[in-house]
Amino acid sequence: MAGLASREPADTEAAIFHALALAVSADPGDKTYASQLEAGATLERLFAKLPDHPGLAHYIIHSYDVPPLASRALAAARRYSEIAPSLSHALHMPSHTWTRAGRWRESIDANVAASAAARREASTAEELHASDYRVYAYLQVGEDRAARQVLDSLPAVATRFDPTAVGAAAPPAAGYFALAAIPARYALERGAWAEAARLEPAPSPVLFADAVTWFARALGSARSGDTTAARLAIGTLLGIRDRLAAARESYWSEQVDIQRSAAAAWLDFAAGRKEEALAAARSAADREDATEKNAITPGPLAPARELLGEMLLAARQPRAALAAFEATLRHEPHRFRAVAGAARAASAAGDRATASKYYGELLLLGAHADRPGRPELVEAAKYRP
Repeated sequence: MAGLASREPADTEAAIFHALALAVSADPGDKTYASQLEAGATLERLFAKLPDHPGLAHYIIHSYDVPPLASRALAAARRYSEIAPSLSHALHMPSHTWTRAGRWRESIDANVAASAAARREASTAEELHASDYRVYAYLQVGEDRAARQVLDSLPAVATRFDPTAVGAAAPPAAGYFALAAIPARYALERGAWAEAARLEPAPSPVLFADAVTWFARALGSARSGDTTAARLAIGTLLGIRDRLAAARESYWSEQVDIQRSAAAAWLDFAAGRKEEALAAARSAADREDATEKNAITPGPLAPARELLGEMLLAARQPRAALAAFEATLRHEPHRFRAVAGAARAASAAGDRATASKYYGELLLLGAHADRPGRPELVEAAKYRP
């Protein structure tokens, strides 16, 4: 594409597809984001001239779908749904930016509209993909009943899911991923560990989607004290990792191994091997920090550094826990569990000003949450510095 764009400098579409190629082929380990920035610069220049071009808005959002760059996509995110207001993927795509910026209400609204449009289009993979982003956003603001309604609708939606059908932009893998991720998120984001441990695997053609359920089972089992079930789930993750590696799916093999390592750290912690557990949790967090999420998911099921923070808090190391939670929030702004963890860690460390700040943020996040709501919100409402 670079050669074509160079030979045909007046060809707008050649320039657009060259930029897209740069964005989608970017190395997820390159934290300079050189390819994304080059792609975005080209696309933004063209978008200024062609503000009604849907591809430009779409690809700008993809180019900047990483936390440090997300603010650069705000104008495109606002514009895209206006350019194509009846198209499900155009309605959904702005939520990639809203998610990266922690703007949960906008993400919810975008994906409610996208899900409805996808149903009209009979694009079930798109409907599932939008539903996953929607559930993720509901859970970040404590609207668990709304998330549960989407979860309860999945069996009916799944009956309409035909992975061979030609639909909107979301691929079949996004549908399989959402079917696994939504129940896992619903359990993990609420800290319902025993519930996570009981999730039923539903084997699919997409190995990294299958890993979602096994990770939730592994983490839930370890944190609810069922070490035998945790070992089984961790072993299954190891097998999935190896199959992905054999298939040369190096990105997903690494993601699954990070999940395996994070769950294994909690198994060590449950067994009383605290130093080994903390070392393993730090390693998993460092490895996750060195990569980026795939667009198929709004975010990690449970960020490894957030899990490290929770382990440090359980190990009575609140200052180190606070640092871990704050690092999580720099990458995943306004995440409910990270904000709650930061508040608790600061309080335990005797840092009242910081605790007040985070408890206040938690109350703002949960302004429209279910009542009485999660224990963290009850705790925040009662906090007095």
